[in-house]
Amino acid sequence: MRIFFLFILFLNCFANSASAQSETISDAKINKLVKQAWEDFKDSNFEKSLIASRVALNYATASKNNYLISKSYKIIAGNYNELSEFDKAIFFYNKSLYYANKTNNDSIKYSLHNNLGNIYCFEKKQFDKGISYYKKSIAYGLKINDISQVYFTNVNIAWAYFDVGKFKEGYPYLRFVGDNIKKYGDESTEIVVNMLNGMYSSYTNKNDEANAFFIKAIEVGKTSEEKSDLSYAHLEYSKFLTKIKKYKEAYENLIIFNKMTEDIYNQEKLKKASIAGFNLELDEYKRQIDKIENEKISQYQSLKKSRIIVILFVLISFILIFLIITLIKNIRFKKKHNLELLQAKEIAEEASLLKTQFISTISHELRTPLYGVVGITNMLLEEHKELSRSQHLSSLKFSARYLLSLVNDILQINKIEENKVVLENLTFNISDEITMIKNSLSFLSQKNNNVISVYIDPDIPEYLIGDKLRLAQILMNLVSNALKFTKNGEVEIKVNLQKIEGKLYFLDFLIKDNGVGIATVDQGKIFEKFVQVGRKDEDYQGTGLGLSIVKRLLGLFGSTISLESDIGEGTAFSFMISFEHDPQKTKRIIDEIEVDLTSNDVYKILIVEDNRINQLVTKKIIEKNNYICKVVDDGLTALEILEKEEFDLILMDINMPMMNGFETSKRIRLKEIKTPIVALTAFDKDEITDEAISSGINDIIVKPFEPIKLFKIMNYLILEAKNAG
Repeated sequence: MRIFFLFILFLNCFANSASAQSETISDAKINKLVKQAWEDFKDSNFEKSLIASRVALNYATASKNNYLISKSYKIIAGNYNELSEFDKAIFFYNKSLYYANKTNNDSIKYSLHNNLGNIYCFEKKQFDKGISYYKKSIAYGLKINDISQVYFTNVNIAWAYFDVGKFKEGYPYLRFVGDNIKKYGDESTEIVVNMLNGMYSSYTNKNDEANAFFIKAIEVGKTSEEKSDLSYAHLEYSKFLTKIKKYKEAYENLIIFNKMTEDIYNQEKLKKASIAGFNLELDEYKRQIDKIENEKISQYQSLKKSRIIVILFVLISFILIFLIITLIKNIRFKKKHNLELLQAKEIAEEASLLKTQFISTISHELRTPLYGVVGITNMLLEEHKELSRSQHLSSLKFSARYLLSLVNDILQINKIEENKVVLENLTFNISDEITMIKNSLSFLSQKNNNVISVYIDPDIPEYLIGDKLRLAQILMNLVSNALKFTKNGEVEIKVNLQKIEGKLYFLDFLIKDNGVGIATVDQGKIFEKFVQVGRKDEDYQGTGLGLSIVKRLLGLFGSTISLESDIGEGTAFSFMISFEHDPQKTKRIIDEIEVDLTSNDVYKILIVEDNRINQLVTKKIIEKNNYICKVVDDGLTALEILEKEEFDLILMDINMPMMNGFETSKRIRLKEIKTPIVALTAFDKDEITDEAISSGINDIIVKPFEPIKLFKIMNYLILEAKNAG
């Protein structure tokens, strides 16, 4: 039934094609259609290009103009190449080459061989076959004495060799390109040539030269209309930066490459183009049927009437077989295409995993020294009471905690986007929080000779309930931005009580400056990740994450941010957040964080930690509360001492040399030692929870931590262990 339907469909297509091809137009008009198809192709309007080239091909076939037929097929093949349907692209390039060989035009033969070389080298990975096409292309270029075309193909050959790591073989072609770039090069090839020079310099370990070439390629690409070559320059630069261990910059260039690739190959265009491509394939089938009909007409006229029925039956049978074979080929092609999609998905997942691992590692390396900063600051404040009122130490402690929060946000920015981060309910005083932010930014304020003015609506209650840390992050980012881009001016922080609904108090925040302002064209992109605008060389070198984090954090609060700005007139950010006011709940929250640190019993704690500063900080925190401490540097020493002494609790670092915390905990449990183990780690808790449980670890605390939280967990586990014993 399906075959019969397809047969009827193609008979209909046959009739339509015959009608279309019966109409003839001049070669000049056909050539105009071909040019229109080519312009649409260059603008990435693949749907329009395929439709125009299909119409041109129909008329060119009817006109029997081999050159225009070849050009039409060439544009069709180019569209399929851009749509990543490389088998179809090769098929139509070969069709174009077949008709080109019937002409005396060597220029189109040069172009076709060059394009086939591109596909076989870069897409099909059939390197030798691709190089063979390139060399034939050069031969045609020399034949027509067009050295500019020869120059262009030499660029492709050098790129092909470099792409498979054959730098020595590709270098002679790159040298030819370098010698002739001023004479034959253009803006597009300048991007590629600089990129190739960067790749070769990287291969010869001339890293400074390589870096300069890549930067030049990217700078040239920014002013060029050809964005595909610019995207590849970012990709190769990312690989080079990874090689020299500049992981952050490598990741930023990889993000740019992915973003540009998305923009170039717009999915909606691909979807529409696939429909036009299907119509094109039907036309190809119709032309095959027309060809068969024309070949048989002379035979039909010489046959007797009695044999006409037999011949028609044979013809119909042939068409049905042809359709079946085509159907089978399409099924095979779809299977292959699905496999390619699966491979692309695996590559994307691997890239995502590498990104997560990279961010996790960097965050771990930042948390470890932060633990020392916070811990030693607390020790100074506790051991020297006269410093307790020091604005500098308080600002240092606040800034360290803010930096820790920023590290956590970078680590969990994907979780924020997926709405997996839950806001905390803590009691706080809005005036105290803003005063702390003002004090911590006093240095930046003085640097640019700015004044920070604060107004807080007196109708706002003394204590509110909400996520004060996230609020502080939002205000810190906005105020620090205002201070950076304002000189000899004023930054205003205003908080007004907008409305009250039950226990919810809606606060309207305004951060306003009279600095340089933000251009209208930039206002739509400043909230994107890793984007910075209006920055000069002397400005603070941020990550470009600040306003992106602000926007996502406000999303967690169910709020949005508004922006008013103009060049030279300053900037004003405003947003509204609701906080709960409930005196009874506030008292309960305060009571819950209180912990009784007094005990008549003296507990013995074993600290397993390889970092000397962290040993000092942890030991001071423990001994301050009348615990007995013993510190060891690694897991092997911990196992030895546990055979000789008993402890009430073990504080275990995870990332240690020789034997990590997981393996040490497993061996402790194999010795039937039931002592509670608490992991003190700089890793994200979600990353290690499963492995910690399987290793016999009882709980996890992420460094830096609040001592109150640590002792609450320690006391609970020690008492639980004693009651169980």
